[in-house]
Amino acid sequence: MAVRLNNKAFAHAKRLVAEQTVVLDERDDWSEHRPSSKAENAYLEEHGFIEYRSWYLGIDDEQAEENKGRYKFPYGDFEKVHRCGVLAAESRAGQNDYTDIELAAAHLHGMLEELRQRVQR
Repeated sequence: MAVRLNNKAFAHAKRLVAEQTVVLDERDDWSEHRPSSKAENAYLEEHGFIEYRSWYLGIDDEQAEENKGRYKFPYGDFEKVHRCGVLAAESRAGQNDYTDIELAAAHLHGMLEELRQRVQR
């Protein structure tokens, strides 16, 4: 599997965090907050793969462009960046030695923690 960082998704996520379009949830919330397959399909039907892929930090070059399996490491719910999604992506990327994705997720994690600190003041 040739998985690499999706730079456009990374830029999209950074912009959303800068705009505070986020959910500052807890690490273990991702199983409940992650979009279901039904939600993914509905989003795809309405927006297409160009917008769909902007919600995934990883791209598997061995999969066809219009295949959901091509897009890895989701970080949000198609509306907002979820802290728990970023943490899950960071952890999974590290476990699988996808260093570029792990570092991107770590960067987003840092941005979210900075925002979280400002909100708590």
